[in-house]
Amino acid sequence: MLSYSILPWGWQLRKYETKALSVGTWPEFARLVDANNGVWGGCWCMWYHATAGSADDSPASKRKAKECLVREGRAHASLVFDGTDCVGWCQFGPPEELPRIHNQRAYLATDPTLPDWRITCIFAGKGYRGKGVTAAAIEGAVEQIEKLGGGRIEAYPDNTEGRKASPAFLFNGALSTFERLGFKRSRPIGKHKWVVTRTVRNARDR
Repeated sequence: MLSYSILPWGWQLRKYETKALSVGTWPEFARLVDANNGVWGGCWCMWYHATAGSADDSPASKRKAKECLVREGRAHASLVFDGTDCVGWCQFGPPEELPRIHNQRAYLATDPTLPDWRITCIFAGKGYRGKGVTAAAIEGAVEQIEKLGGGRIEAYPDNTEGRKASPAFLFNGALSTFERLGFKRSRPIGKHKWVVTRTVRNARDR
C-alpha cells in the first residue's frame, strides 16, 4: 500500500509501503530496532506484551522473546517501508496479546468494555520523524485489522495541543494524528492522554 503523508503545506505522495510483521519481515524490523539501540532502552516493543517483569530483563532477552512471539503469530504490527528499508511501525493486537497500557489504573476505573483490538506502540526511525511515517503506520494497522476480521479499535494517544512534545517520546502517537485518521475521542485517562476509538468492518464484507 502506498501512503500519503500529511505535511504543513498539504498532501504529498510518499513512497511508503506497509507490510505485516512476520517471519519474512522480521530481519528488516530487527535491523531498524538495532539501529535505534533497541528502542527506548532496549524495549524491543515488548512492554505492552508483558504482564510482569522477567528475571532476565536484558535487551537480548527481549529481542529473543519478541522474535519468538513473531514466529508463533502472537505479535502484530504494521511495518512502514521506504523502498527496502523499514523506517517505522505501529504495534497492534487484541487485549490478551497486549494486556498492558499506560495509565492503566485510570483506564480500569472507567469500567471499560475491552476492545477487539488495541493500537499501542508507534515508532519512526531516525530521520523519519515528522515525515508521515506515523500516519502511514496507523493506516497500515487499520488495513490489517480489517483483513483480520475488523472490530472496535482503541488507541491511547497524547494530546499535544498547546504544548511541546518530542516526537521521540510520543510512543502512543498524537491525538491529532488519530483524529485525522477517523478515530473519535472516548474519554481522558490522564492529564494529556485519551482513549480514542474507531470501528472497522471485516474486509470480506465489503
